[in-house]
Amino acid sequence: MEDFMFLLRHPQIRAELDPHTLTVLEIKAADPQRNSVSYQEFVNMMTYRRNDSFRLAVESREVDPWSRPLYLSDPNYLTCFQKMVRRIAREFLTDDADRQFYADRYTCCPPPIFIPLITLLEVGCFVYYCMESRMFTFNGPVPASSVFIYRPDKRVELWRFLLYMLLHAGYVHLLFNVIVQVLVGIPLEMVHGPFRIALVYMSGVLAGSLGTSVFDMDAFLVGSSGGVYALLAAHLANVLLNYSHMELGILKLAAVFIIASADVGFAIWNRYAQKDSAPSIGYTAHLTGALAGLTIGLAVLKNFHQKLHQQYMCWVAMAVYLGCVGFAIFWNVFYY
Repeated sequence: MEDFMFLLRHPQIRAELDPHTLTVLEIKAADPQRNSVSYQEFVNMMTYRRNDSFRLAVESREVDPWSRPLYLSDPNYLTCFQKMVRRIAREFLTDDADRQFYADRYTCCPPPIFIPLITLLEVGCFVYYCMESRMFTFNGPVPASSVFIYRPDKRVELWRFLLYMLLHAGYVHLLFNVIVQVLVGIPLEMVHGPFRIALVYMSGVLAGSLGTSVFDMDAFLVGSSGGVYALLAAHLANVLLNYSHMELGILKLAAVFIIASADVGFAIWNRYAQKDSAPSIGYTAHLTGALAGLTIGLAVLKNFHQKLHQQYMCWVAMAVYLGCVGFAIFWNVFYY
């Protein structure tokens, strides 16, 4: 790599390469954990090969790479917005070329839409039912009569399998989900775009209700934990597979695991500690949502270089997910 770095310092090479490509190559060469750059990596960096979804999430205007200055790489010239974008790139992307491409091109046009909208709807519904019931506790109110809540005796109302995500059982439940959505969901949407994040999120929500209908048949279900854990599991699995390229990867995984375990523990306690008169709120959505994140979610968040339909693993993940969904539907129709 020393020879490669020496070559990059040659005046003729620096004159012929555009600033973005030169910066990415220098990052690769300076990485102490690398001793080589593969031919495919080199080709990808030299040709800017990126999928349409990633380009749409990163930039909405054309940029002339030959005339773009290199000052953005100098921290002394970065604005607060540019520093934030670079921080997101370091935390939510695992490849140096993707990080540099994202940091140089992201303009926040269009801004994140899906996660902020879902979050506002969830907070609004919680406030509405608190005012209606005149109750505000760490595990209530539980709007058992709501048309959104998933109830085992109203499974024929199919919208409940998705819209239960708008309700929450207490401010602790809501607060955890909102914090994760804001701190993890919004940056992921900034990187991957609203379509991919909506796909992962709603896959987790559906997995949560279907999983509850199979494994905890008497439980009610509220909250967006299925979607939240799908995003969280997909992102953490991606980090785990690339932890050597992430800053403090193991420590971050341990911290999130402890916090998530506490949330699941609270959900389990809330499931079995409720009074007989109160509806029991299931916790299975946390687990099945995470499984959705480990299938569809990981396939969606891991790949930038090709469209989703061109990824073999994406088709495998989709088949596994749809197989589980099909089994749950069959169970609900014939064996419930």
